[in-house]
Amino acid sequence: MKNTFYIILSVFILSSCEKEIDLDLNDQSGNIVIEGNVTNQSGPYTVKITKSVDFSEPNQYPAVTGAQVILSDNTGQTEILHYAGSGMYQTTTFVGTPGRTYTLKVQAEGKQYTAESKMPEEVYFEGLQQSSFKFGDKTTYTLLPLFTDPTPLGNRYLFSFTINDLTKKYMNTFSDNVNNGLPNQQPLILPNDDNKGRDHEVVAGDKIHVEMQCIDTNIFTYYSALLQISGGNGGTVTPTNPPSNISNGALGYFSAHTTETKTFVIQPVTP
Repeated sequence: MKNTFYIILSVFILSSCEKEIDLDLNDQSGNIVIEGNVTNQSGPYTVKITKSVDFSEPNQYPAVTGAQVILSDNTGQTEILHYAGSGMYQTTTFVGTPGRTYTLKVQAEGKQYTAESKMPEEVYFEGLQQSSFKFGDKTTYTLLPLFTDPTPLGNRYLFSFTINDLTKKYMNTFSDNVNNGLPNQQPLILPNDDNKGRDHEVVAGDKIHVEMQCIDTNIFTYYSALLQISGGNGGTVTPTNPPSNISNGALGYFSAHTTETKTFVIQPVTP
């Protein structure tokens, strides 16, 4: 997503990709873009509705107003979201619960869009473990997310992290295709400023804020494609390309997921 996500890739990510994804890189400016999230944390939950722009255009996505947005689940819970400005629609009383299937319906500009996402059961995020290795005179740090994958095959994870109070966000997708039912062995590699000054060089004392999401397969495919599009050079493509789980030609995604965040302070490396 254009200048929204900045991605760091490693060989560990490649093992999480289930198949090669064909991407449409044609101009799709002017299309509806829907970005919706429901989590196991307290709301409000948001659905952002905008219009896509051409690859060459600035990162200013026109807000879509006057839409009807309805969120429901398979237990009968339902709510019409209220408009909060800047293309953002919000819930008031809706509650997200793992194991439930959620449906999003959007009526906007004469078209109806629908999406469905099942929130996985939460996998406990135990903590983070630091390691480091050297490339020349630079030290690269890694953080291993500590969790144990459940025995049933098919669990999917999204990890994102930020550094200190910086807004730049890095993302990784993990699957259990290689490590099913076992403690996680896939680390997050932290930037060391080899990217021509576009990355913060992580040093001792930095605070790394890591979010773990348990996501469904459709959202795993969406973010894996987003990583593939960016090619490790930062999100320089408009949100027109990853395969959406929203009907009727809308771009974007609707994700029901669990979330947990932990902060780790980088420790000095002992000689």
